[in-house]
Amino acid sequence: MSTTSPVEKAGAATATYVDQRLGSNKFLARNLGKVFPDHWSFMLGEIALYSFIVVLLTGTYLTLFFKPSMVEVVYNGSYVPLKGIEMSEAYASTLDISFDIRGGLLIRQMHHWAALIFLAAMTVHMFRVFFTGAFRKPREFNWIIGVVLVTMGLLAGFSGYSLPDDLLSGTGLQIARGIVQAIPVIGTWAAFLLFGGEFPGTDFISRLYAIHILLIPGLILALVTLHLIMVFTQKHTQFPGPGRTNDNVVGYPLMPVYMAKAGGFFFVVFGVIALVGGLISINPIWIFGPYTPDQVSAGSQPDWYIGFLDGALRLMPNWESTIAGFTLSWNILIPALIVPGILFTVLGAYPFIEAWVTGDKREHHLLDRPRNAPTRTAFGTMAISFYVLLLVGGGNDIIATAFDVSINSIIWFLRITLFIIPPLVFVFTRRICLGLQRRDQAKLLHGYEAGRILRLPHGEFIEVHQPLSVKELAVITSKNDIEPLPVPEKADIDGVKNKKFKSHNRRAKLSRFFYGDNIPLPSAAEIEAGQAHVAHDAELEAPLAAYEDADELRRAHGGVLHHPGMAETNAEQEAER
Repeated sequence: MSTTSPVEKAGAATATYVDQRLGSNKFLARNLGKVFPDHWSFMLGEIALYSFIVVLLTGTYLTLFFKPSMVEVVYNGSYVPLKGIEMSEAYASTLDISFDIRGGLLIRQMHHWAALIFLAAMTVHMFRVFFTGAFRKPREFNWIIGVVLVTMGLLAGFSGYSLPDDLLSGTGLQIARGIVQAIPVIGTWAAFLLFGGEFPGTDFISRLYAIHILLIPGLILALVTLHLIMVFTQKHTQFPGPGRTNDNVVGYPLMPVYMAKAGGFFFVVFGVIALVGGLISINPIWIFGPYTPDQVSAGSQPDWYIGFLDGALRLMPNWESTIAGFTLSWNILIPALIVPGILFTVLGAYPFIEAWVTGDKREHHLLDRPRNAPTRTAFGTMAISFYVLLLVGGGNDIIATAFDVSINSIIWFLRITLFIIPPLVFVFTRRICLGLQRRDQAKLLHGYEAGRILRLPHGEFIEVHQPLSVKELAVITSKNDIEPLPVPEKADIDGVKNKKFKSHNRRAKLSRFFYGDNIPLPSAAEIEAGQAHVAHDAELEAPLAAYEDADELRRAHGGVLHHPGMAETNAEQEAER
């Protein structure tokens, strides 16, 4: 007797109908069982994806009420302190969304918080990819997509932040105009083209609105789709562990486990964003007032993701020069265009730089532990320290006011430490990584330090060591010891000069710089002998452990340990003596 329900029959019929027209069954059967590794750090990319979905949903709602116009109107809304004030329609409609549209302020704040979380999650996700070497072959293009996505995220955040036409966002637009004008030769014309004439013009908000809701989200959506397709096609990377190799993936299938977890996690992210948007105020534009070109809001601070650029502008000395009748504003050109351009170019090209230095052409699906790539890890922490110093520079006025310190002292301190702290962080990080490698080597040869001292029958005291677990043994021994490239010969055996000697020699020096400092793994025989010795020490302690395991806890006077066979009363103890 068949037990198939009507729902199952309808589903089967629908699947057959679709498959006959699209051939979907073969595709789904091949891909729904695809395995994804399970590690908390992989959720960072999911947070970025889900927060972007929240950005799209909330942004769609806001577009129904926002008016991207710079036409001057007199405000007559619910916010009494600004009644009767002339302002642009963009600012007035943003006030209406905040105070007169049902749920408007919640959606607006959710939109802003989701954008911040989107950028933060992308940034931390790229940290994970960088420090674990997940950008290596065959994922170099995916890394470039990630760099472009972060860039698009910065542009999306800045363009959305500037739309309300309040005094704070207008200050940011003033800075953006100055950056555009600093471009040699074409800067003035580019600013006129961008703003439709003299700043602030009358067309900029409507142009920025089209860029913010159409161009940038479309590019981000296309890049995210391409990124996910490449991840699906190339297989997911995984951390080292038992049974995990460069040729397999250990984890959970896409259906039903991974999809169920991913669906639940989306609602967690959505709920957190809604909670933060409802409880924590962000960008209260009614406090700043409408934008007027001759005013700057006190203590103006950009969002965190653009703060490094503001800090670089504040720290740069006032350098200008005139060449062939053109004024070059180095105080803007260097911090706002040259430095970010170099940083993002090097970031995008890093996978190819490292592959060239190492000569490594292999595919990598097993991730590195950061300690096993000390130079790469040191470069990453050095870049983070450089960014943090610039971010601190972006808030120098707030710091000076809060701690009653001279703002000039803060500027000079940051100018000096910007060239001192990052190199020190590089050196310290590399030494820490090498120290962790030495600790791993000691674990392989001597096991864990248990912290327990054992006295042997002949009177010797030894510290008991414990053998490594199968999981940790697999993790530590996954390290690949890469030999630096050899120094090239200036001439061959026939005396013919090597025309590429200089370039090959530079490459060999860089290779030694990357991989010269390394603590090699012990050989398999040494590891086996070390673990056997540790196991022998553990066997010496086994009788004592068995003795202690036989102890009983008796509830007398709060709790007393008693060993079977021992005297229980004072009289019995006296009799034994």
